[in-house]
Amino acid sequence: MTEEIKTGTTTLAMVCKDGVVAGTERRATMGTMIAHKTTKKMFKIDEGLCLTTAGLVGDAQTLARWLSVESSLYKMRKGGSMSVKAASTLMANILNSHKYSPYWVQLLIGGVDKEGNHVYSLDAAGGAIPDKYVGTGSGSPYAYGVLEDHYRDDLTTNDGIDLTVRALTMAMRRDAACGDGIDIAVITKKGYKQLTDEEIKKRKEKIGLTE
Repeated sequence: MTEEIKTGTTTLAMVCKDGVVAGTERRATMGTMIAHKTTKKMFKIDEGLCLTTAGLVGDAQTLARWLSVESSLYKMRKGGSMSVKAASTLMANILNSHKYSPYWVQLLIGGVDKEGNHVYSLDAAGGAIPDKYVGTGSGSPYAYGVLEDHYRDDLTTNDGIDLTVRALTMAMRRDAACGDGIDIAVITKKGYKQLTDEEIKKRKEKIGLTE
């Protein structure tokens, strides 16, 4: 992303052998000011689909609502859930159609469907790239350092939660634009689950991370 649209955020998502794990921190900034400490950057789109957002809050919320509505309409018309690839393609087309007056966002779409477990990274111009693990936002270089070192193809979602906690914690320690807590969602064939603050606290204690 260009300097003009870099955002004070860390989000990430990873493919695990039994599902997908996605995580974000909660801080919103306006320059050097902490504007909000409980910002929602993770959105449940469907039982098998989630969206994480980095960028302008208004743009991110608009796109999350848009994708959620399209997903619901698809289910009503087709009698089944939209695939992860279809959701990513739809969002990529929306972003591409506005690339000359763009939404200032970088998005991650992750989920589980009949074809397996998937994570896609989408840029503001409408590029959509599948990957095993992806990070966005200003704290992502620090998160990537952890992911590159610890990610494995045979990770379970249980392992993925621990890795997400570790990666986000490291990003929050080094990027002042990130902080104020963690949100983590796990998607498996059983559906969508978001961890509570208490569950995340116990995970941090288990792997020896302190504030």
